[in-house]
Parts: sequence; C-alpha cells; structure tokens
Amino acid sequence: MNRTDNMHRICVSIARATVEEGLAVAEGICSLADVIEIRLDHLQDIFVSPFIAHLTKPLLFTNRPIWEGGGFAGDEEARIAPLIEAAKQGADYVDLELKAPTASQKALLEAVESSAGRLILSWHNFQETPTREELVGRLAMIQDKGAHIAKIVTMAHDYHDVLRVLQLQEEAVRMEIPLIAFCMGSPGVVSRVATVELGGYMTYCAVNEDEATAPGQLSVAVLRQIEALMQKKGSH
Repeated sequence: MNRTDNMHRICVSIARATVEEGLAVAEGICSLADVIEIRLDHLQDIFVSPFIAHLTKPLLFTNRPIWEGGGFAGDEEARIAPLIEAAKQGADYVDLELKAPTASQKALLEAVESSAGRLILSWHNFQETPTREELVGRLAMIQDKGAHIAKIVTMAHDYHDVLRVLQLQEEAVRMEIPLIAFCMGSPGVVSRVATVELGGYMTYCAVNEDEATAPGQLSVAVLRQIEALMQKKGSH
C-alpha cells in the first residue's frame, strides 16, 4: 500500500510523565519539528485529545510496550485503545509494532482507514543489524500487513551495519512503500542524518541531549544545525 504525499523530515520524540509537561515541551520545540511524536508509554495517565486539540503540527502517537523497548507494561487491549482513539480523532500517524498481535494490527488499520491518518508498522532490533535478506523480509512483512509507512531500526556495531540499513531505501522504492530506516548506537548516528537525504521518509530526534528516547539519538537543535550546514555547503 502506498499513499503519495509530501515527505516529512524531522520528527521530535517527546516522552514526558504528564500531559501538561508534554504539551509545554511540544509547544517549545514546535518551530523546529516537522512532526511531533507523543510517547504515550511514558505518560502516567494516557490521554490523546489534549495533544490533538492544542498542537498544530502533524502528530504521531506511539505506545511502545516493554517487549519492544518501550515503557508500557499493561495488557494489549489497554495499550491499543488510545492509539485507536488517536486515529479516530485525526492523528496524522499512529505507530504499531510488527510483532504486535494480528488483532491489534487489524483494529488499528481499520481505525486509520476511516481517517486521514497513516499507520506506521515498526520493527526494532536493539542487539544487532541482521542480514540484508532478513531486513528485506521484514520490510515485505510490513507491506503485506497493509502499513502505509514502514519503520526499520537496528543497532549498528560498525559501518557495514549502517550501509545495509540505508540500502533498504532502494528496496522500498521498488516495493513502493515509504520507509523510515536508520541505526541506533554510535556508528548509527550518521544514518540518522543521512537517511532523509537518501530517500527516507523521516528521521527522529530528541527535545535535547538529555532526553534521547533511543541510543544515538541527536537533539533537534543539533540535527537542524547539521541540516543547515549541509544546505549551505550544497549551495556552493
């Protein structure tokens, strides 16, 4: 499945304990973000409507479970409910794991299909970067599930890992599915910058250096500085 639209570039991930804190942070970095990700799994009490009501930037809602590196420890039905609500209320994106139960994927896809939003199916490997064959297989699985956008993020131990993940963009073009793909870890930092220059749908960054939600995540200020420098160098 493929929806043609303007690609977003920089998504700022916000992981705060309260809605009030999350809103305050989001409003503070709004001018630097193309998309704002609200990490529901970090909220003490989960609500989606205040973010949709008060923020004008495109919003992505994620409720990452512990088994995929997140903070949500409740049952699956409770985890999926706010994502379905977000889709019905007009969220631009909702993120669900490829490993999530089929029932969750179907329910969320149904909610998204009756809205203008898009479903990101994500797959993370926090230990390593698999072979190209496995990565392409994961991408195909995500497409087969009906996702509008694929997300594949792995842990890089050297530049070979980084290159394998970035080269997935070629396969995504062939399969006609937008792809978010980069690497975690120190060797993977360059991929967070390069991915959007190589066809990636968007990259993720933190509010500041102290609030990274994944290993190797840059702050939005640093990422914007790098982007400006690249544009300046490219104009000469």
